[in-house]
Amino acid sequence: MLHRVTKLIKFQLLILLLLVGCARLKQCAYEGLSRDQWQQRDRVIESLEIRPGDRVADIGSGGGYFVFALAKAVGADGKVYAVDIDQAMNDLVAQQAKKDGVGNIEMILAKPDDPLLPSSGVDLIFTSNTYHHIENRVNYLSSLRKYLRSNGRIAIIEFDRRGWLDGLWKHYTPSEFIKREMEQAGYRLQREFNFLDRQSFLIFVPNQPAQGVSAQPSN
Repeated sequence: MLHRVTKLIKFQLLILLLLVGCARLKQCAYEGLSRDQWQQRDRVIESLEIRPGDRVADIGSGGGYFVFALAKAVGADGKVYAVDIDQAMNDLVAQQAKKDGVGNIEMILAKPDDPLLPSSGVDLIFTSNTYHHIENRVNYLSSLRKYLRSNGRIAIIEFDRRGWLDGLWKHYTPSEFIKREMEQAGYRLQREFNFLDRQSFLIFVPNQPAQGVSAQPSN
């Protein structure tokens, strides 16, 4: 029965692909079903305690679900780096930013093993529903420390299999796995939020301050 359901879903996605185009379908896949009802985007942004002028990287930004809310939070003097390995997704976000007149978003076409963030560093690395896609996670996460400014943080929101569709597609990572891997990569848990129904929400800081990252904002 489950195999039939999976085949049906894949067939429906194929039909949608033909109707709306690859980029838009990918955006729908990134954003999920009725995401506004369960993601609590405003509460997530509030919990991050972003300051005006901050530099924030959204790794795995996809179709930009969090990008524009982050851009509003950092203000005109801040910067949001929308980071993805998919050029089509970057193009969608860039088009929307231009349409809306949002000037504090910068697109970065990343490598699978390196987000290619600016050497001046960021105050916050944010990632939502992307953790399970990262390969060689401990090495990848360890390498992110060079991009964090003093007092920089990493916020991870990830499916934890409470949603049936997440388990079906295996798009999830248990929170205990994330905590263990982050510890191995040189971080400690700073805060854990429990208000999301389908996801864990964890914030980490490096065990030791980042070295060689400028505290001055980049333009």
